[in-house]
Amino acid sequence: MKNIPVIMIIFGGSGDLAHRKLYPCLFNLYEQGLIHDNFAVIGTARRPWSHEYLREQVSDAIHETHDQVDENEVKAFASHFYYQSHDVTNVEHYVTLKKLAQELDDRYSAQGNCLFYMAMAPRFFGTIATHINDQHLTGSGFNRIVVEKPFGHDLVSAEQLNKEITASFDENDIFRIDHYLGKEMIQNIMPMRFTNPLIKNIWSGEYINNIQITLAERLGVEARGGYYDTSGALRDMVQNHIFQIITLLAMPEPKDLSSDSVHQAKQELLKSLIIPTPEEVKKNFVRGQYLGSDTTFAYKKEPNVDPDSTTETYVAGKTKFTSGPIAGVPIYFRTGKEFKEKKTRIDIVLKHINNPYGQAHSNNITIEVDPESKIYITINGKKIDEPGIRREDLTYAFSKEEMAKVPDGYERLLHDVFVNDSTNFTHWSELKRYWEFIDAVEDAWQKENEAGNPEIAQYLPYRMGPKEADNIFESPTEHWIYE
Repeated sequence: MKNIPVIMIIFGGSGDLAHRKLYPCLFNLYEQGLIHDNFAVIGTARRPWSHEYLREQVSDAIHETHDQVDENEVKAFASHFYYQSHDVTNVEHYVTLKKLAQELDDRYSAQGNCLFYMAMAPRFFGTIATHINDQHLTGSGFNRIVVEKPFGHDLVSAEQLNKEITASFDENDIFRIDHYLGKEMIQNIMPMRFTNPLIKNIWSGEYINNIQITLAERLGVEARGGYYDTSGALRDMVQNHIFQIITLLAMPEPKDLSSDSVHQAKQELLKSLIIPTPEEVKKNFVRGQYLGSDTTFAYKKEPNVDPDSTTETYVAGKTKFTSGPIAGVPIYFRTGKEFKEKKTRIDIVLKHINNPYGQAHSNNITIEVDPESKIYITINGKKIDEPGIRREDLTYAFSKEEMAKVPDGYERLLHDVFVNDSTNFTHWSELKRYWEFIDAVEDAWQKENEAGNPEIAQYLPYRMGPKEADNIFESPTEHWIYE
């Protein structure tokens, strides 16, 4: 790997994301030589830290995530970190930040290259972007910005934030990060679809009955009640993670693997995304809230949650496209908290075929993303010692040794930012379409709330969500594969 010169400014450098993910992943990239001699990182936050204290925090973060490290390497890496106490609303602080960045650019020969990372509360994203522009923080080399989710709260706020960011950065320099696109099995979707004739040739409405996506969380909202009650499962999980997965499953084959071609294929697909009407929302979507148990609070009893809240901790729904290889095929999704286990999986349910055995089931292709990483195809075969058909799985999985080599999603995506590969990030035109869909559902729910008759299913914790979600399927013979 080449040694990329750059000054990186992390807004939120004292935060949990920086400590748990960014610092350990940057260290891995440092060891690989992607960044090494000609880089510096400025961590900013309100806390009155010193350079030395930040370096101690960086060192601690590495030791917490690495079993064995070369202490000299850790010390050398941490020496590239600097701290600037910073109030993002104070214009004068940007002047000080710019001065420090210029000093470090000269010291490390960073060639005017700047990378900005927004790792703090989303309400400050617009303010930071505005002051990067009006205080001219961008350098004379490349200028890139990484924006964490959520990118806006709805389409209007997302458009405003995008306007503020594009005042300083071109679209190709804006990296809207979603760590799901860095996961091993999410990155396996395109190779699985496009390199296997067995799968590629049946990827159509002629053979696929439906696709099901489950993002199940084991825990409740816990200490995040204040944030979660302003968001909900639809905005928190569907608008980003689930729609990213849906797009990879439904997009046409790109002409090549360049970032431009992949995004062109995604945008072509999303033009045909069917935006649901209020009637379709009522029929094809279910929202729910978890109840309490002996070991957990009900959602409405959680700290910082409105006792009259209509915010959903569970949502199930359906999407369809009018073009693309699986045009017309229903894609069902569900996500929520307090499921029986933490699990992310995709089930591609193939159609039944007429056969002389009668009792043979359809084949299914399953992609398990978390906590295991594997793909398996469920097929029918003959029972050994009695008449009839048995079902078996053909499995593609990694050994423990291979899994140990799989990089963290953030490491992969940070690597891509440094080398200017935006394939696994979200283009504005894609994000805009996601928000149009989400807003249509939210608007329909808001009208129900205002009418005084919101349909919010209640479900017991440690199960699979509300039973009402079984009713969104188009056919009475369809059901959730993962139970």
